[in-house]
Amino acid sequence: MITDIFFAPFAEFEFMRRALVGSCAVALASAPVGIFLMLRRMSLTGDAMAHAILPGAAIGYLLAGLSLGAMTAGGLLAGFVVAIASGALARVTALREDATLAAFYLISLALGVTIVSVKGSNVDLLHVLFGNVLALDDATLYLLAAFASLTIAGIALIYRPLVMETVDPLFLASVSRAGAPVQLIFLGLVVTTLVAGFHALGTLMAVGIMMLPAASARLWSADISKMMMIACGFGLVSAYSGLLLSYHTGAPSGPLVILVAGFCYLLSMVFGRSSGLVRLIRPRRHLEG
Repeated sequence: MITDIFFAPFAEFEFMRRALVGSCAVALASAPVGIFLMLRRMSLTGDAMAHAILPGAAIGYLLAGLSLGAMTAGGLLAGFVVAIASGALARVTALREDATLAAFYLISLALGVTIVSVKGSNVDLLHVLFGNVLALDDATLYLLAAFASLTIAGIALIYRPLVMETVDPLFLASVSRAGAPVQLIFLGLVVTTLVAGFHALGTLMAVGIMMLPAASARLWSADISKMMMIACGFGLVSAYSGLLLSYHTGAPSGPLVILVAGFCYLLSMVFGRSSGLVRLIRPRRHLEG
């Protein structure tokens, strides 16, 4: 009985196995990126960047239909353009970077939806916005695995300066000129991860698997390396549980993955060992940290 509920869907159906592999790849890549976005107080930047890739993917769709290569290339190009342009405009105008990102976010969302609607149907629009994790093919899985590997390797490569730049950017600036390159590389990894998530979960859901496990992990630990491991665990649990619930209930897979991640966040908010509500309200022993 237990086997039929928890394991049979993945053992019997190839599309479920593909969805699980793709979702886990996205979750593993998104977790460390989400941790640093949260610690750098750039959580909403991730949301803005997720929508920034939409016009590029939509133009790829306009030119070549639901082509993996065209939509990926368009999404990457649009994401990099918005990341660079928002930072540049924030330096030469009176607007701060969050304001320029908000403007690009709104323009990108409206433009992307318009482009897809001009050529495609409502089904195509839903595919772009919410993804279709149950329809992943071999080419898409290879792409997700490649992007996840690139992101993890990139984070490992810049880990030390990225931590320093996150914790004390003034100190890093005083001892090294690595701050600006690290920031650019990190934004590139954010774009790459969101494009990968877009193929599985769509532009509206991709940022959820990035930020919700990261926020949950922060409630359990204050150590960055531990937070990344915990966030990876929450991401994997969300991917597996969301797909399983989708199979048994018939509800859309992508939103259920994010809802499970949201449920994990709510549990962490209550029971988290680092700063959960239960820990904050219970009496502490003398000198207990």
